Amino acid sequence: MLQKREITFISEKLGISYNQIQSTVQLLEEGNTVPFIARYRKERTGNLDETQILNIKENFEYLTELNERKNTVLKTVEEQGKLTAQLKKKIEETFSKTELEDIYLPFKPKRRTKATIGKEMGLESLADKILKGEDGDLSSIAENFINIEKNVDTVEKALEYAGYILAERFSEDAELRGKVRERFKKEGMLKVSVTKDFKEKRTKYEMYYSFEEPVPKLPSHRILAIRRGEKEKVLRSKIEIDIDKAFQDVYLLFFNDSHRYFDFLKNVLYDSLKRLVFPSIELEIRMDLKKNADLEAINVFAKNLENLLLMPPAGTISVLGVDPGYRTGCKIVALDETGKLLENATIYPTKPFEKIEESKQISLALIEKFNLKAIVIGNGTASRETEAFFKSIAPEGVIVTVVNESGASVYSASKAAIEEFPDYDVTVRGAISIGRRFQDPLSELVKIDPKSIGVGQYQHDVNQTLLKKKLDNVVISVVNRVGVDLNTASYHLLKYVSGISERIAKNIVSFRDANGKFSDRQQLLKVKGMGEKTFEQCAGFLRIRDGENILDSTGIHPESYFIVEKMAQSLNLKIEDLIRNKNVLGSLNLNEFKTEDFGEFTLQDIVRELSTPGRDPRESFEIFEFTEGIESIEDLTEGMILNGVVTNVTKFGAFVDIGVHQDGLVHISEFAHTFVENPEDFISVGEKVKVKVLSVDKELSRIGLSIKALKQPQRKRERRGGNFAERKNVNKKEELVNKLMKKFGKN
Repeated sequence: MLQKREITFISEKLGISYNQIQSTVQLLEEGNTVPFIARYRKERTGNLDETQILNIKENFEYLTELNERKNTVLKTVEEQGKLTAQLKKKIEETFSKTELEDIYLPFKPKRRTKATIGKEMGLESLADKILKGEDGDLSSIAENFINIEKNVDTVEKALEYAGYILAERFSEDAELRGKVRERFKKEGMLKVSVTKDFKEKRTKYEMYYSFEEPVPKLPSHRILAIRRGEKEKVLRSKIEIDIDKAFQDVYLLFFNDSHRYFDFLKNVLYDSLKRLVFPSIELEIRMDLKKNADLEAINVFAKNLENLLLMPPAGTISVLGVDPGYRTGCKIVALDETGKLLENATIYPTKPFEKIEESKQISLALIEKFNLKAIVIGNGTASRETEAFFKSIAPEGVIVTVVNESGASVYSASKAAIEEFPDYDVTVRGAISIGRRFQDPLSELVKIDPKSIGVGQYQHDVNQTLLKKKLDNVVISVVNRVGVDLNTASYHLLKYVSGISERIAKNIVSFRDANGKFSDRQQLLKVKGMGEKTFEQCAGFLRIRDGENILDSTGIHPESYFIVEKMAQSLNLKIEDLIRNKNVLGSLNLNEFKTEDFGEFTLQDIVRELSTPGRDPRESFEIFEFTEGIESIEDLTEGMILNGVVTNVTKFGAFVDIGVHQDGLVHISEFAHTFVENPEDFISVGEKVKVKVLSVDKELSRIGLSIKALKQPQRKRERRGGNFAERKNVNKKEELVNKLMKKFGKN
């Protein structure tokens, strides 16, 4: 358990009360998952949401790691016989890993340096005398340390190595490092140029060939772009600060202007800053910039993934899944309402091996045989041509649409896909995945490594451990928010349910295969490996449709069923009569049903669930179509108005699929007629938009798009905030003020 001052630290940092932090940490230590705590322990946390609980968890884990490092540092310093009460207090009271390492630096085992050589020469006493300002002149003092046996043969050499000892001592001072670090953060200038061996030509890095920007203003995407340019040996960069200003910040820590040997010490400190401190702090700052850029990029990636996973499902509808291609043809699969593979075939509706009539007959035969309701095409190679073919042959009432196939190829070659379809090749598995994405994107996308789905940027450059952790948390959050059908879910989906491991998920599927559908949540306790704690964590997130207990189809936890029974008894009704009966539920006096463990928050959740049992938080499904006749970048001209789907959102804009096999970029400045700070607040992955083509660079395959060009400034202001009537009144006032100013002047 964290100490009182550590809980206070988290409380002040996050702006959450001490008691809430303490209760949440206790729940985490008891082995509860974040989704379970957020959904079913609201009384204990004071109704903290999932994001707040995750923040508490991250800070709790940070402090736990910090405490482990503190113990190592204390033990090491104590073994050296240098642990004073003051130093121990300083170590114990820090909440920063960076500050801890600064404190530890003088005691850290070192490689052999010029300073250690100087100490071996017996010159540490000389360094001390110089720093103390001992009477006499430097040469006279240094002359006493000449020792041929220790290779100190001149006064100059004695002073040189005494200087190295002092330079290292200065560089290890925690306060000095803190001051220099702050100056790097506030005034550092990142300067970028091309490498010596690079011959200038057009690349995606051309804006950085000769570039500089203050460190505090560097956006995350620029940091990651420059780092990638360095990795590809196109760019090189350096962070610089004014050494004279840094000297003025720190010299009084060691000596003042009237010091007897001021000039000597000044030169030593300059050497320390330039040779030892600046390179070390610059590396730290670069690592911090990278870390912060990683976090920002990962957060954007996570938000994109969340929106993608929450894309509306078409539902239980039979489909023809199509993985388009030119030379290898199109792989088509017939899937029933549950996504089960019924039959597959290969057709050639496009050049170079075009077989239009044969492709038509095979496709229509499958559609008629299995009464398929939709034709779902992946948005990869040949998708637009394939879409045109199917639109020309589709029977009346059969939907033809294109879906994002990012990650389908990764899934089709994965161990999970091979386990599910061992007798089919990767192309058939890819077509199955495409068809299922239309039916239920979430159930299919959870089978793919999140970073392969393609809704992030620089995902291969950021910290992979943090990325995986964050994206896994997103998948867990979404799966538990939506809820999982216990009788149809694959183990890939079940393993993301609160408390359920992959092993238990497979055991659930095996139990279901052996015993038939679950009819009651309590049957889960018969599954191998399912203990009381695991059941407690997962039960509320698993749904049983048409089971023995109607409450099993809701998000109400079994531990709260007795409350629903009391509600029904108080009204002389059956539980079934409460379901969706909003008038009756609205008449309940919830205070009558409070218990020691379940208060107002839980009771409100119960009423909400009874009103709309098992409600899917995802939006209603809508069919999308690209603009006809636009199939490649060659078809684009400036000024065109096109339909598009947002495929990726970054800090500098959004990428939009307009059906030409190359996403276009809507820069953040082209979102709205007003300032947009965070693109993710304005637009989201999967959103359908209309865009105007601003520019087409066929050489670099770059397409510039605009959303604001299609909207009047007034309408964009309506979108950004306030209701329509309020915005209209504001606009009228603005018009009146403008008229008066024109008539009478600004004064």
